[in-house]
Order: sequence, then structure tokens, then C-alpha cells
Amino acid sequence: MVDNNEIKSLIVSILEEMTETKTIAEPKEQAVEPIHSKAESQIEYGVIDDITEVDIRKQFLIPNPVDRDGYLKMKAKTPARLGLWRSGPRYKTQSMLRFRADHAAAQDAVFSYVSDDLIKEMNFIEAATKCQDKDEYVTRPDLGRQFDEENTKKIKENVKPNQKVQVIVGDGLSSAAIEANIKEILPSIKQGLKMFNLDFDSESVVFIKHARVPAMDKIAELTGAEVVCYLIGERPGLVTAESMSAYIAYKPTVGMPEARRTVISNIHKGGTPAVEAGAYIAELIHKMLEHKKSGIDLKEVE
Repeated sequence: MVDNNEIKSLIVSILEEMTETKTIAEPKEQAVEPIHSKAESQIEYGVIDDITEVDIRKQFLIPNPVDRDGYLKMKAKTPARLGLWRSGPRYKTQSMLRFRADHAAAQDAVFSYVSDDLIKEMNFIEAATKCQDKDEYVTRPDLGRQFDEENTKKIKENVKPNQKVQVIVGDGLSSAAIEANIKEILPSIKQGLKMFNLDFDSESVVFIKHARVPAMDKIAELTGAEVVCYLIGERPGLVTAESMSAYIAYKPTVGMPEARRTVISNIHKGGTPAVEAGAYIAELIHKMLEHKKSGIDLKEVE
């Protein structure tokens, strides 16, 4: 019978054999030759064209059309995305990229702000509605029509009272629209009004941040203006993010029917150009002062 000491000695000897260092010949390192493709890959450096600069009305991607000229004539009359063609069941890559680029531009127009430099350059009287930020502006339209005590006081103290024509500018749903059009449309309105021996005070133009259309009604009551012309950014779409509207009313009041407003929309380079729109706005203002009406009421006397 094996006693405990013999068992211990046996275990020790086995462990020593297992842990004994043995010299093992290392295999020789084999050289690996690099694999080269027959056609070396070529890297092109440079920039691609700005996809947003492509004129959609002239872009035509359909292969082998039956009537190419007829299709192009139809496209020239609309900014709709016609003639895009496909790759399998999907849009082609350039069409999809353009769609995403236009959608991003629309979002930026809503959530960005008119630059402070432009407001200072135009010498606007800057005011703001009760909205605190863009999120609140989008979700609380009611606050975009109201002014707090501080902004109410600023408007009353800085705007010349009881003018025949009061011009207001608001960022609305597109700051890009104001940036793109305001420098051209204001001089055009001013020049057009001079033809009727009218004018507006350039030092009393109010710029409203987080603005909704009915904010003009409150300003009219605060200033006593006879006609208010409100230039505001429109809700952007995939055609353009730079479209502006002009809302004009004779003696607007808070809570008045929307039918009392006259609206000129789609003011942008692809719609009604700012200079042309300004001349038409001046003519409308003259008619409103002459007939003391606006909106549907003005239509009835034209």
C-alpha cells in the first residue's frame, strides 16, 4: 500500500516534468509576396459639382424617350420632379441625393435665424414675439402672434406713429427667404410708392423674430398705421426654401378675419422676382389707401 509521502513525491516529480523548459526550434519565417491586381487602382482627387445647382427643369434622365422635346417642354413649365427614371425599383442616386439635399435646405430654413449682420445692415427695429426658441415657435403658433411688455414698449417707442404705410419683416418659417429677397424688395416697394406720392419710413421698419402672420395686427394697433405690409418667410418645400410672402391689410386689428388680408406669395427667383413683386405691392398699397379696403373687400371694388 502506497503511503501519503510516496504519493506526494510522485505528484512533485510529475509537475517537475510538466514545467520543465524545453527548447523548441522556431519555424523559419516565410516571405510573403505582395499581391497586386493586374489593373492598379486609380485615385482621383478633386470636388464634385454642387448637386443643388442642377436645374431640375432641364434635367432629363429617361433613356431612349419617345418624345424628348415634348417632355422637356412640359418640364420647363413646372418645378415638379419629372423624368427622373430609376435603377431597378428605386430612384437613381443623383435624384435621391437631390431630394435629400432639398429636404435638408427646407429644414435649415425653418430652424435657422436671419443673421444679425443683415438686421443691422438694414437698420431694422428688432423685436421678438413671446416664443423663446424655434421649437416653441413651431409648436405654439399662438405665442408667435403676441409680444411681451418689453417688446411692446420697444415698438411703441421706436416706430413713428400713425404712418400711412408701415412695413414689417418677419423670419416666419423661412429665414432663407428673408436673406435672399429683402435687400431687393424693399427698395422696389419704396420706388413704386413714390409713383403715387407715397412712402414708408425706412427707419421704422420692424423686424420680428419668431413671427407669425397675425403679429402684424398687434403692431398695427400699437402704431396706428393705416396700411401694414408684412414681408415674411413662407413654409419651405422641396422646390425652394427661399420663398417669401407679403401680407397687406388696411387698418388690421387683432382677431380680424383672414379674408381682410391681401396676400402675394411665391416671391423668389424661381417664382415672382423680388423687384417685380415690390412694384406690384406698391400698387396694391395705393389701391388700399384709395378705397380704404383690403382682402376680399378690395376685390369687390376693383
